[in-house]
Amino acid sequence: ADGGGGLALAAAPGRAQVFTTVVDTFLEKLVAAGSYQRFVNCYRCFYKLQPQLTRSIYDQFISQLQASIKEEIQEVKNEGNLEVLFSSLDKIVEEAKDQEEPAWRPSGIPEEDVRSTMVPYFLKHRSHLHRVLKEKEEENRKVAESVLMGRDRITELQQLIQARQQAWQ
Repeated sequence: ADGGGGLALAAAPGRAQVFTTVVDTFLEKLVAAGSYQRFVNCYRCFYKLQPQLTRSIYDQFISQLQASIKEEIQEVKNEGNLEVLFSSLDKIVEEAKDQEEPAWRPSGIPEEDVRSTMVPYFLKHRSHLHRVLKEKEEENRKVAESVLMGRDRITELQQLIQARQQAWQ
């Protein structure tokens, strides 16, 4: 069981690993395109005079070129936070494998795309607002009843006060 899982991981590398492989392949092809023979053809006169020095210069040039490109790509990866984004994208893809309904795709007609996306949201929001409105209306009804009961109590107390005042006089 453990070996099967390892094979599945090896069969589907993460995007960060694929990106690194692509960059390494690019560097290999770049170095192959800038072969020593091409370098020599460009600097034939110098090569005839100093073949060892020409080889040394070429090796140094290729080494610095690779280091510079790797450094630049690493800087782009760091600035763009690519490692985190690649792993996040891998996670999204993994989670989407279990979804039964297809992902939303634009139709090419902006009005329909917006409508198909926003109408369900607005209907849900409207339903929520209706529920909140009913709750507030019920709350207001209870408060109104309480106010009316308070007014009735005040009227009763005023009548009681007047009756006692008249009885006292």
